[in-house]
Amino acid sequence: AQNADTSSAHQKLDFSQLIEKYRAFVPNAGDTTWQTFYLPVLRNCAKAFDGRPPVDGEALAMACLSQWEQGSRMRQTSRQKLYGFLNWAVQRGHLKPIYSPPAALPEVLKPKRIGYPLSDAQILQLLDNLPEGEAHDRWRFAIQLCAVYGLRPEELRHLRIKDGASGAELWTIYQKSMGGTKGLKTEPRRLHPLLLRDADGSAIDWKLQARLQVGEALPPLNRDGDGGQALNQYLRRRKVWMTLRDEAEHQGEQLTPYSFRHRYAKQAHAARLAVAEISEAMGHTIEVHLKSYARFKPDATAANFAAVNV
Repeated sequence: AQNADTSSAHQKLDFSQLIEKYRAFVPNAGDTTWQTFYLPVLRNCAKAFDGRPPVDGEALAMACLSQWEQGSRMRQTSRQKLYGFLNWAVQRGHLKPIYSPPAALPEVLKPKRIGYPLSDAQILQLLDNLPEGEAHDRWRFAIQLCAVYGLRPEELRHLRIKDGASGAELWTIYQKSMGGTKGLKTEPRRLHPLLLRDADGSAIDWKLQARLQVGEALPPLNRDGDGGQALNQYLRRRKVWMTLRDEAEHQGEQLTPYSFRHRYAKQAHAARLAVAEISEAMGHTIEVHLKSYARFKPDATAANFAAVNV
């Protein structure tokens, strides 16, 4: 009972002041990140202490996260921000130890949607159906880059030309979490093209690196971190994209701006490139790559069964 007496007549918590102190503790969080991912869950935490306080850290966490669907990405992010705040507050004596974040929460995990890999023919169909005009030409250029180099949309703003041993090379200097390896980020990497092919099987060379070298413009991608959202907003206005989305859903998969990147992975595996080479080209560890793309590895099972029927 004494442990739970954090917010009472004996100790009144000023959460506004506490949140301001925590804001100073995480200066690397930009204003947009703070407003979007930190403040909502921290305000929920303040509300949880209105009246009778939660009995422990688990009850507090469940109350703070209740507005987000279990298993959703936003709930996962909010839980991460909440746990950081609670650990900080407990370690500094602002909250009782009983409010330390729980090791686990009783949650139902939402199954991960399977990303839909666009085919070369579908990408060419999409490009052919984009409207005319300078603004659309910029988006056409962006889509071509994502498909040929397997880019994350956010990487479009981080493309650089570097001098290599054999001449100019295209690199991305974008860094993100390696996935599963806390604190480690991907290194800048050289990009390797995987050209699309037309209906006759002939490779299509759009001279993308050369166009970047002469300064061809890319579309506006909004704020840092919003590249995928910007591309998604553009594509959702295109009728052909929505038709492709229905085709993906019919197969139980999800069409997203990453579907151009999924195409790159699928074609690289179909070409029987080594997994280490593909993961390096895409900026993954092998482990993280296989979690998403092991399904594209060539499977001898079908060929073996076919051989039996000859």
